[in-house]
Amino acid sequence: MRILLTNGRVHTPDDPGATALLVEGDRIAWIGHEGAALAQRDGVDTVVDLDGALVTPAFVDAHVHVTATGANTTGLDVTTTTGSADLLRTIERFCSAVPDDDIVVGHGWDETTWPEPTTPSRADIDRAARGRPVYLTRIDVHSALASTALLERIPDVSGLAGFDATGPLRSDAHHRARRVVLDAMAPAQRGRLQRVALDGFAAAGIAAVHEMAGPDISSESDVTGLLTGDHGVLVTAYWGEPDVSTAVRLGAIGAGGDLFADGAIGSHTAYLAQPYADDSTTRGVLHLTSADVADHVVQCTERGIQAGFHVIGDAALDEVLEGFLAAADRLGAARIRAARHRLEHVEMPSVDAMATLADLGVTASMQPQFDELWGGRGGMYERRLGPGRAAPVNPFASLVRAGVPLAFGSDTPVTTPDPWRTVAAAVFHHRPEERLTARAAFNAHTRGGWRAVGVDDAGVLRPGAAAHLAVWETDELTVQAPDERIAAWSTDPSSGTPLLPEVTVGTTGPACLLTIAAGRVIHDRDDMMPR
Repeated sequence: MRILLTNGRVHTPDDPGATALLVEGDRIAWIGHEGAALAQRDGVDTVVDLDGALVTPAFVDAHVHVTATGANTTGLDVTTTTGSADLLRTIERFCSAVPDDDIVVGHGWDETTWPEPTTPSRADIDRAARGRPVYLTRIDVHSALASTALLERIPDVSGLAGFDATGPLRSDAHHRARRVVLDAMAPAQRGRLQRVALDGFAAAGIAAVHEMAGPDISSESDVTGLLTGDHGVLVTAYWGEPDVSTAVRLGAIGAGGDLFADGAIGSHTAYLAQPYADDSTTRGVLHLTSADVADHVVQCTERGIQAGFHVIGDAALDEVLEGFLAAADRLGAARIRAARHRLEHVEMPSVDAMATLADLGVTASMQPQFDELWGGRGGMYERRLGPGRAAPVNPFASLVRAGVPLAFGSDTPVTTPDPWRTVAAAVFHHRPEERLTARAAFNAHTRGGWRAVGVDDAGVLRPGAAAHLAVWETDELTVQAPDERIAAWSTDPSSGTPLLPEVTVGTTGPACLLTIAAGRVIHDRDDMMPR
């Protein structure tokens, strides 16, 4: 298939004034200007008039949960509930309109945004659900509210760590409840949910995603369905389990991803060096020791797959990096660097931790929308950690200055898979000194995602590169940078800097008209491609 795109604006570092692009098979064959495009028309299957639209590399969402995203899209959305009573009313309305034998799955409650941050009791949920099984994950997906009818399917739940007789489930009790819900899902339903999610990614200009699967977050059937499907969105799968055998059997690129070293700050389960400011009785939960980490990293390195860990708290990160250093002592730092291992979230790194990440070539897979949602004065981070410890959370610019490779994603369904919103969140970090230029944030969300999985010839528009691209309806292009001198120079035509749409937190970004993954059209909003 040969597709010629003309009369547009092409975001390429080789020729910022380019207006046309030729896709041949799964590669970009040519980029240039309108006059020269005439010579490319011979043998072309399709010519698309872009009418001034912008062509960029397609985005990569470096941390997703596809099935959960589909369930959130089609299930009970409680992200906008304003309190316990409102949540119960929402449950009651939803349950009255679904079959009696369905497990009601919902997501998104966040008690830190409520005037009275008290969650409903299990008895209250039972009454609202009229005895049905209900499973509602918190916004960070690290705790959940569940009805009695659901817990009756877990005979030993009361003896598991994290069980609360009336309140949210955490840790092992939560993982077991999630497993029950996933195991009850029929293959046809799972397929529908995955397609809904993948359609949404494609419509957002996302050509590739990194699925973070594992026994405590999803199921083997999730991975199998995604890797054998033919949607068009390119899926790289990780299976988060200490032993690598399941990851290898499933065809995952890594045995890490959401292999939990700890939990989440919002659920009081991220493992901290000091107790939580709003609950001095706990420092969170540590799931892995440095010895566990070292064994996993060595095992992955020797098997030629990526190691990775979900790690958020400062003490958890120190434990994980101690394990990485022990693995480097056993195998040599060069082998660890060559394996391109990765860590998910990395929200509270110290200066020493950043230096270790850079030295070992470990990618930090991060979610800038976390700062938009929870950073700043009065935000969830400040309430949980106190102002002093909350201030340096998610230090994007410091990580870049330290030389740590970044890959950006959404952790959907935790945040919305809206890549321009993610770019905006990094550009407008609540601390000015941690803000990235729009170009750096865009690169972390495109090329950075490919490099995180060991693919170096994607995420940029130039001849010979993989044809993963998106077309956007947008007006003026510009350069956004914390330093006005950089912005002024970059917008000068003599700088040769490819420009991007202006982004702002809280506003809708450019609309995606067309998404192409490996030369295949996976989203076409306005039927730009002739049929």
